[in-house]
Amino acid sequence: MALNVQLLPLADSDREQFILDNQEAFRYGAMEEFGMRDNHFEEEGEIISRNTIEKSIDGGLAYRIFLDNQKVGGLIINVQGTRGELEILFTSPNKHSKGIGYAAWCEVEKMHPEVKLWETVTPYFETRNIHFYVNRCGFHIVEFYNSHHPDSNDTDEMDNSLNDQFPAGMFRFEKRIL
Repeated sequence: MALNVQLLPLADSDREQFILDNQEAFRYGAMEEFGMRDNHFEEEGEIISRNTIEKSIDGGLAYRIFLDNQKVGGLIINVQGTRGELEILFTSPNKHSKGIGYAAWCEVEKMHPEVKLWETVTPYFETRNIHFYVNRCGFHIVEFYNSHHPDSNDTDEMDNSLNDQFPAGMFRFEKRIL
């Protein structure tokens, strides 16, 4: 049975709630993996900082994920010709493992048939994300950033870089569409 998932552009009036919902989803994943001993937070109590989310919203295309007219997550992509980057994708923790993220990703691919190479990254400890990208969405792990192999494209010294945030590692994924 196909899910009734829709992607609607993020409304300015929903921006603050989008940020909070995104932080909740990422915090839930870290707490599920590490419990209270987690030390992977960008800012006080958050895996992903407000600044990181705001920069992604401002520099990309942000969408709310709706299921049966109810907000259940969000995503941010950046498309440049035939290349696309999935910057953020999240679903509400109480909606995990219901196929919503996959249905949303399928909608992204339908919306952007011009994209032939999609990229994304996720921290090494986000096993749910790794499973999702590889086993559900068809991405391939192509690189592992860590202290011995930093992300050479991560040059924004004003922001907390991915290399600083996750020194133990980030996986980079690609999905090539023929």
